[in-house]
Amino acid sequence: MANKSTNPSWDFWVDSFLSYLRVERGLSDNSIEAYSRDIIHFLSSLNGQKAHPSEVSQQDVLAYVMALSRYRAPRSVARHLSAIKTFFRFLTTEGHIPSNPARLVDSPKIPRNLPHPLSISEVERLLDTPDPKTVLGLRDQAMLELAYASGLRVSELVGLRLQDLNLETGFVRVLGKGGKERLVPIGTKAQEVIKKYISESRTKILKGGSIQSPFLFVNSRGRRLTRQGFWKILKGYVSKAGIRKGVSPHSLRHSFASHLLERGADLRSVQVMLGHSDIATTQIYTRVTREKLKQIHEQCHPRP
Repeated sequence: MANKSTNPSWDFWVDSFLSYLRVERGLSDNSIEAYSRDIIHFLSSLNGQKAHPSEVSQQDVLAYVMALSRYRAPRSVARHLSAIKTFFRFLTTEGHIPSNPARLVDSPKIPRNLPHPLSISEVERLLDTPDPKTVLGLRDQAMLELAYASGLRVSELVGLRLQDLNLETGFVRVLGKGGKERLVPIGTKAQEVIKKYISESRTKILKGGSIQSPFLFVNSRGRRLTRQGFWKILKGYVSKAGIRKGVSPHSLRHSFASHLLERGADLRSVQVMLGHSDIATTQIYTRVTREKLKQIHEQCHPRP
């Protein structure tokens, strides 16, 4: 992990912070790497002029944010600032500095883009696209079925291990953001396809046991499937299914939430299944549902 600053005197503080993220907050390697990059980027802007964290001022942070805003999107700037605030809050809490120089620096306003879920018919077309008669086709069918049945984040989906599944009770155990564990129900259809994948395709991919892997979904070489690998697979099937709208790696997650709410699921239950710590994050899907209702009203009402 690239966690070395341009000023060696800062390495102790950065390493201590990254250790805190890993041990106490239980963040994933990807999240820690992102924090590391953002902190090092900020420290490089100081040009080695600050030998100790206590020397960093609010003006230093503000100048960095303003400079970053000239060539980065608001969401990227907000992420950098959040990392800086978290870093200095850690140093303050640990007693290394008297106050957080980033605390009062405002984050840029981020336009909240509504997620774009697939329609139910589009999801059905997508899930019917993989060829279950082939080894990888059956794997892909199981993976897409589970993604839509559970609403997992892509990182959660590809990180699943066999021991996380309980196909008898119909639940999957998920280790989400910040190391938070939750149980998510999955439907009968997904359970059936996953069982078939495990007993048939996965065994063949792993050469009858000569290759060992704890992960549920593996690539053609028997290694853990990556997020990038899933995204490539999803895009291929979206194209084959003739779906023209834009998709993202989380399109099935968005569709899962939107379809549940459209059919009467309560917001709190959907929040728990999605693993959102703040229900406000889940509420964005109710806006999607309202937008759809408005569109239907305008299209179908005799006096729109």
